[in-house]
Amino acid sequence: MMIDWANFSPWSAISGGVLLGVASALFILANGRILGISGILGGLLPPKTGDTGWRLAFLAGMFVAPWVFLLLAPADLVSTPRIEANTLTTVIAGLLVGLGTRYASGCTSGHGVCGLSRLSPRSLVATVSFMGAGFGTVLLVRHWL
Repeated sequence: MMIDWANFSPWSAISGGVLLGVASALFILANGRILGISGILGGLLPPKTGDTGWRLAFLAGMFVAPWVFLLLAPADLVSTPRIEANTLTTVIAGLLVGLGTRYASGCTSGHGVCGLSRLSPRSLVATVSFMGAGFGTVLLVRHWL
């Protein structure tokens, strides 16, 4: 994905970060649960009685929100992402992310947003590992191969 630096504005990123932080704080205050996507999705397999509705609603909101944004946002805010990888590479990357999520007992949103804000040492190690693996992968793929 390429960033259009000539027209870059940090306001969408800042507002998205603020929304994610507020949502995470409200979620843990209201439910006593961490707002981690892998944990929410993983809680559906196998489903627990009385726990399925809010999980499905949350996941549905994640899939519907981009479509609502496309309908409501001004045209200058909408951009088409471009992924510079073939399908096999994308599938392998997704499987590796899923494997890492299982080994880390959580995903970047659970550890990086919620865990770090709670000063969790386990989340610090997980987030440093996520970021280090990402940096290393970019270095390897973009600069050495």
